[in-house]
Amino acid sequence: MTTALLRPTGNRELLGLLGRTPLARVTTDLPCPHPGFWAKLEGLGAGGMKARAAVSMLLGARERGELPPGAPVVESTSGTLGIGLAFAGQALGHPVVLVGDTELEPSMRRLLRTYGVRLELVDRPAAEGGWQAARLARLRRLRAELPGAYWPDQYNNPDNVAGYASLAAELAAALDHLDILVCSVGTGGHSAGVIGPLRRHWPHLRLIGVDATGSTIFGQPARTRLMRGLGSSIHPRNVAYDAFDEVHWVGPAESADACRRLATGNFVSGGWSTGAAALVAAWAARVHPGAVVATVFPDGPQRYLHSVYDDDFAAAHGLDLTRAATRPVEIPHPRAAEATGWTRCRTVADPLTPADDGSPDPTGRRPPRAPSATAAPRPDRRTTREETP
Repeated sequence: MTTALLRPTGNRELLGLLGRTPLARVTTDLPCPHPGFWAKLEGLGAGGMKARAAVSMLLGARERGELPPGAPVVESTSGTLGIGLAFAGQALGHPVVLVGDTELEPSMRRLLRTYGVRLELVDRPAAEGGWQAARLARLRRLRAELPGAYWPDQYNNPDNVAGYASLAAELAAALDHLDILVCSVGTGGHSAGVIGPLRRHWPHLRLIGVDATGSTIFGQPARTRLMRGLGSSIHPRNVAYDAFDEVHWVGPAESADACRRLATGNFVSGGWSTGAAALVAAWAARVHPGAVVATVFPDGPQRYLHSVYDDDFAAAHGLDLTRAATRPVEIPHPRAAEATGWTRCRTVADPLTPADDGSPDPTGRRPPRAPSATAAPRPDRRTTREETP
């Protein structure tokens, strides 16, 4: 189903609603007791977290002359960026055409169309690259049908990264100090966008990336992923691999369990990315006593009522939340073993760059390089018994 291409007149006053989201203290057990961490509640901002990136990408394209006034914007999305682009399109006066897939929740489809978006859905994943590749193939056809349409290419657009400078500024203004930042990774935009400015405030700040099991971003083999909005089946070039000190892969049972615990114990919660980031942030606070830990909750719980918070959904997908892992398994390198549940690795590398040691890559891709000095453990890090291999 498609809808007519609406042409918003533009309402720049909406830009005044961007950002300035609350920072909450989270202390509920996730699933173990921990000293607490700070969570930036991006789901409470107009257009959600990705409105920051969407506005930045459209403004950057307009400044360079790549996006004429009133020209359409086309993009592939699993939902969250779609809301951000709908916001940016209304604010800046651009019709928005989004390519989703039939896994997109009916409530999200209705919401996007309510915001005036034209939504195209692909009905089967590609043999290689899954739903993401199928959406991108449809997007290429749409660009040919819509002369002058602009494709932001969120996975590889540096304006995506630049859009999160405001998020970094808000964190720096709200916190006196920060030792550890935990970021979920999809396009790589918000982690890359905040870590540079924040390390200028706190040079020894550690960055922990959170990915989904089955995601290829950090060098794991591509598998079918239940969680949406976290991870990727491609390799986004916005990911700042050198900036990460470690990465955790989290499975859907662990993420859903954390989301539900957040909802009942701290009231604020969200979807797959939020649960995964919260789980790792709580772990970091527990194993680094005295450290100030913060994370970002990308969205709220509303679109996940029939997945994350639905017992029938969990049963249908074999998610036993009562047996969710309470600590990660550790592997020495992303290619050492496949992460099928919560897994931690302190070696972070770009999977498209050959490794120095020439060791084989069981995923079938070229082996990644050894981590750079910026990705290595920092000399002032706190090591605890649980963290020692």
